[in-house]
Amino acid sequence: MLAQQIVNALTLGAIYALIALGYTLVYGILTMINFAHSEVLMLGSFVALGLAWMMGGGASGLAALLVLFLAAMAGAGMLNAIIERFAYRPLRHLSRLAPLISAIGVSIVLQNTVFLWVSTQSMRFPEVVALSHIELFGATVSSLQAVILAAALALMLGLHFFIEHTKVGKAMRACSDDIETAGLMGIDANRVIALTFLIGGALGGAAGVLYGMYYGSIKYNLGFMPGAKAFTAAVLGGIGNIRGAVLGGFILGGLEVMSAGYIPNGAQWRDVIAFGILILVLLVRPSGLLGERIAEKV
Repeated sequence: MLAQQIVNALTLGAIYALIALGYTLVYGILTMINFAHSEVLMLGSFVALGLAWMMGGGASGLAALLVLFLAAMAGAGMLNAIIERFAYRPLRHLSRLAPLISAIGVSIVLQNTVFLWVSTQSMRFPEVVALSHIELFGATVSSLQAVILAAALALMLGLHFFIEHTKVGKAMRACSDDIETAGLMGIDANRVIALTFLIGGALGGAAGVLYGMYYGSIKYNLGFMPGAKAFTAAVLGGIGNIRGAVLGGFILGGLEVMSAGYIPNGAQWRDVIAFGILILVLLVRPSGLLGERIAEKV
């Protein structure tokens, strides 16, 4: 029924929106697509899985969930900051193609590192949240869906507050408008960019935990498809626009779930629909639904 599909759409859309925020934060300042973001997401989920193994049977309950979240966000955030420092910053003053190629290279390196050193097979993600269900407006909402929605919304609201109401957030917005002028005004652009990658990676790590909880397993290449779809969501909402990334994530999640539920053989066409939307948006409205609110950087 429709109510159930809406709940499913909101859950999937929340995951896409978190991942899309990582793309749009970086693009907003550097006009660069960090294609390694999908692998940062993947490594965040593996950090959480490794910590859950170390915790043994105690890896359950809200306290354990909070620990896994913090570990995944810290690990993924620091990894993303390291990638920026050594793979992107030295190429920043070259053509835009150079950082893009570097990002693709980093993505391949990270994916194959997990493939060779960890496992080539899917690995079960622990059931951190005890599964229960409630009836709400004719839909069955699981405790897992409630946790995913609550965690994603809390992170989105926290990011919004940080960007809009803190001194560092103001510096990030200044760099987004004009990074050279921001530097002349005394803002340390390198520090702001590093912090942006740190925050984007942390959001990706959180999304990796939510993804593992939602699907019950993770794999070395898990980041590719959700990463590509989250990029589609960012473009759909307006790449470089934080509200647009959130809107695009929920719209894409809704379209996927509704197409799978109401179109014959829709589950087999959901990926085609997602990337068909990307092509359509690029052709009709390249700036996305909410437009691009960042200055053009040359």
